[in-house]
Amino acid sequence: MYFDVAMPLTLFIVMMTGVILNKKTESKLRAAFEEREFKVKDAIMLVVAITVAVSVITFVPQAAVMTIFLLAYSLLLFTFTYIFSGVKKIQAELFYVVSMVFSFAAATFSLSLSVLCDVLFAYGAVVLYCLCGFSFIALIYEVDRQHTKERWYLAAIPPVLFLTLYIFFNRTPIWFPYMLNMYGLIFAVLIILYLGILFTWKTSIFFAGLLTFADTVLVLVTRTMISAATHVAGLRLPVMVILPTFPQVVTEKGVLYMSLGLGDFFFAGLLAVQTCKKFGRNAAFLSAAAMAFSFSIFEAFILNFGIRAFPGTLMIICGWLPVTLLKFLKDGKTLK
Repeated sequence: MYFDVAMPLTLFIVMMTGVILNKKTESKLRAAFEEREFKVKDAIMLVVAITVAVSVITFVPQAAVMTIFLLAYSLLLFTFTYIFSGVKKIQAELFYVVSMVFSFAAATFSLSLSVLCDVLFAYGAVVLYCLCGFSFIALIYEVDRQHTKERWYLAAIPPVLFLTLYIFFNRTPIWFPYMLNMYGLIFAVLIILYLGILFTWKTSIFFAGLLTFADTVLVLVTRTMISAATHVAGLRLPVMVILPTFPQVVTEKGVLYMSLGLGDFFFAGLLAVQTCKKFGRNAAFLSAAAMAFSFSIFEAFILNFGIRAFPGTLMIICGWLPVTLLKFLKDGKTLK
């Protein structure tokens, strides 16, 4: 019997990371969004927008898809970093030092690849050396900086680094699976934190129910979700996390990999965060564990019966619903 613990464990870690960081980031993010919250109609419109986007993405040229995703990811990185860039001077200086060291090391490695493999890596090395120099200038400027307001130049470093690594390394073993999964997990957490504060318990319930229904139809009935995933997968964008099974499942083509889209990570993280707000951190931990366990059970069926794809939202919500219903019943008895 085949089973996998790598993806369920990763899903659990992302959910709990979202729960823990949500309490630390919520106040600043709410201030940035001016205390805005989704209404039920907004949640419905979001599900409609997701459904339409998935249905038409296969008809969009890959170059356009790549441009849209890179722009969206870059804006997400810049905005999130900018909101939290008003850190203490010592923290900002440490960030610049880390950026300098990483950029210099990556540039030197890229330069060596240009000699051995492709001259294209030399252009990547130039950009990375420039980023290293920019970080050094920012470090020097930080020494004389008196206030600790938001720093646009600090916020510009993560998106530039991401774009550079993707453009020049996305066809190398460095990008897949290591960098692709790293950025996939980073974006999964950022999306949970960034969009999660717009939801309330009520809108989350509506959103979860509608999205699960839409996802089930798109995967099992129309199959457009599978076509969309295939269309985007060739671009090696961090739209999903791809992990080898553990214990390893070996087929004729080699070790089997399992993938889970960032939308499913966001869905699970949103439910865990809202459960934490409604019932507390212990309930959030139990719901996250139940969602990861439910996911692992469905994943075992996929591995053993050769199912090509199954709705991730359905796999997740089947673990969340029992814990939530039991919590409601328990609190009801307590109130009585």
